[in-house]
Amino acid sequence: MKKTLLFALAFACFTSAGFAQQGNDAEKAAYRKVITERADKIAVKLDITDASKKDLVRDIIADQYIALNDIHSARDEKIKALKADQSLDKAARVLKISQVEAEAGPKLARLHNEYMAKLSKQLSRQQIEKVKDGMTYSVLPITYKGYMEMLPNLNESQKEQILAYLTEAREYAMNAGSSDKKHAWFGKYKGKINNYLSAQGVETKKAREEWEQKLKEREQTK
Repeated sequence: MKKTLLFALAFACFTSAGFAQQGNDAEKAAYRKVITERADKIAVKLDITDASKKDLVRDIIADQYIALNDIHSARDEKIKALKADQSLDKAARVLKISQVEAEAGPKLARLHNEYMAKLSKQLSRQQIEKVKDGMTYSVLPITYKGYMEMLPNLNESQKEQILAYLTEAREYAMNAGSSDKKHAWFGKYKGKINNYLSAQGVETKKAREEWEQKLKEREQTK
């Protein structure tokens, strides 16, 4: 009787673990499928004629998305646990959360550099630019074009600085874990751009109002 009961318990534990693993594997496979489809949409815009090379680039991009998710998920789990830890006072919790966030920084930077190295072996500089824009919803070219239309009298030095700020924002945005956080990086650097232009004596408030009115009129005529 005892042997039968022990066998039943062992079988139950085994099958529960097995089902849990199967569920976990299924989730990973489903996530991989979604990410591969997302990466493929970027890869097909690179004009790669060799199908096998295109697939290789697609997989490099997909692997990057998955690796980023692993880092962000591990960080978020630690932060979640810290927020739930009632033994910590507010100051200690804030400190530990900031430490966890700081630990993720070097990991993301290292992953980013490795990713760029992999892409550089397969793609031209122009193609890598397309990958970067693809991973950040083309916010850089769209925003840069907007500034150029809004402020047509900028000199070359000012144009270069705006582009430099947006380029730096894109590097950080590529490593962000969500659409909102990607856009947040650009929002942060738009603030830097506006401060820079103000220091340069460029009037942006009125120019922005006029530009936004032109956009509205443009939309109405479509």
